[in-house]
Amino acid sequence: MNDLSRIPAPDGVAPAARYTHGVTGTGRLVAVSGRLPLDEDGALVGEGDAGATSDDVVKPTFLVSDMAHLPAVHGARAAHVPDGRLPAMSDVQVARLARPQLLMEIEALAVVPA
Repeated sequence: MNDLSRIPAPDGVAPAARYTHGVTGTGRLVAVSGRLPLDEDGALVGEGDAGATSDDVVKPTFLVSDMAHLPAVHGARAAHVPDGRLPAMSDVQVARLARPQLLMEIEALAVVPA
């Protein structure tokens, strides 16, 4: 496990409901490009493993084609990320993704042990 400190509410800022305002830590910074659920042949796939856990993620960005998808996105994230380990995060609606059938793309910053 890495050594991350979450800052849920800096002085003078109200705490957020389901994310933290900042995360600091030591280790190796990993920037993960926006990922789509595609395998090496470009076929849609289900669940995968990037070799890190939700504990390593310091800031995901959820790019969605429709903000109506956010309750499902946040529900799935809440099922895997406990309140005490919340990352900083952003939600962004985009006009479209790389393929019309795609609903979401995720990019992230993570800090893994050095």
